[in-house]
Amino acid sequence: MGAAPVPIAVAPSLRGPSARRAVAVLALVTAAALIPSLGTSAALNGTGEAAAPGVGGIGLMRAVLFAALCIPAGELFVARLARRIPGAPLADLPRSRAACAAGAGFVAALGLASVVATGNLVPHRLAEIDLGGLYRSRDGALALLEANAFLVAGLCALARRPSRQVWPLAAVFVAEALRAHPATEHAPLIGSGLTLVHLVCACLWAGGLLHALRTLRHWHTSPEAGSALLGLYARGAAVLLALITATGLWSSLRRMPPHTILDQLTTTAYGRALLAKLLLVAVVAVLAVAARMRLRRAADPLGACAPARAEVVVLGLVVAVSGLLTALPTPIRWS
Repeated sequence: MGAAPVPIAVAPSLRGPSARRAVAVLALVTAAALIPSLGTSAALNGTGEAAAPGVGGIGLMRAVLFAALCIPAGELFVARLARRIPGAPLADLPRSRAACAAGAGFVAALGLASVVATGNLVPHRLAEIDLGGLYRSRDGALALLEANAFLVAGLCALARRPSRQVWPLAAVFVAEALRAHPATEHAPLIGSGLTLVHLVCACLWAGGLLHALRTLRHWHTSPEAGSALLGLYARGAAVLLALITATGLWSSLRRMPPHTILDQLTTTAYGRALLAKLLLVAVVAVLAVAARMRLRRAADPLGACAPARAEVVVLGLVVAVSGLLTALPTPIRWS
């Protein structure tokens, strides 16, 4: 008499949630990709402003470039925090995504450089791209610097020397800050300094939270270390948010004087995109407070991460809107 077959139990939790998570990630990526492309027409509608050629594609490439900065910067930030935790399982860290991020950033930087090489027009043929002209202009030199820096950062990540990524990433941050404020602008160094601080803090905040949640999942057997890591990140994020708010407000006032800012927030494309970004950041701040309060009451930090996961999603949208913001026409500074 044969033995009865042993039933094989299939855990639905391994299929259902993972499938839903994959669909959610796909939806987020799609939304983030559509915001720079489709948000352009909505922002410009009724303003009387003319968009530069290919502004949607430029906004998308700029958003990819910002995301490519967030991932390695966040990994370096969280790794530094983890080393401050006594007894933390440093050998059990999530796999780095810095090399993939550097590859995406390199492609985006090359695409932006090709636009600069054609006189800020979208090239339709390779013959239209004047590579030699990149070396003769400030914007061209900065575009080449960003592409080369991403390439070096990717090589550092592949060589398992993550700490050495700091220097090429710093070069990208500086180049992006200088690009955002041309020499013809009033006090361009002040504007570049504000953009540099704003961009670095934003990348540390968004990328750091993403990597902290990934690390927490790997440290599920060490809840004390996970709670300590989230606590350290939360304290750092509070400082980063204060700096982001201060530099963002100052930069906005430099481009839109106080007596015109309320009007330009609704009547200019730049103002509308800025308003959307401000609302998203406000949502992120609320989610961050909710995550902090929930973490204080939870015994298991992994089970208290729902607001933090939602925060990552909204931060992804903030990055997409930021890419759109850099591609829209700069508002007129009314006197």
